Amino acid sequence: QVQLVESGGGLVQAGASLRLSCAASGRAFSTYTMGWFRQAPGKERDFVAAITRRGYTTDYADSVKGRFTISRDNAKNTVYLQMNSLKPEDTAVYYCAADRSLSGSFRSLYEYDYWGQGTQVTVSS
Repeated sequence: QVQLVESGGGLVQAGASLRLSCAASGRAFSTYTMGWFRQAPGKERDFVAAITRRGYTTDYADSVKGRFTISRDNAKNTVYLQMNSLKPEDTAVYYCAADRSLSGSFRSLYEYDYWGQGTQVTVSS
């Protein structure tokens, strides 16, 4: 069992930066692929970024590629999402998630076994 707690969200202006953190409980953090998803009001939960267990591979949605960076610190049981050049369309609740499998299907939310409660990111124009 893994518990995930996100932090770092907030209200910023377009063009600003935020760094989200997701702290995981338990000793098996380094065995999980970690992902970030987001959900805007009235929309589905969408893939944002993912990172494999040792951080060797990352994947990004096209909409955030070049602006967002996912990273992890296995010693701290934490995954990060650095978000630069934020746009109003990035406004959403951001969730981190943990995947026990080795399927490599980073972009499917159904692959993930554990989810955090989410943190709100609001970008004003």
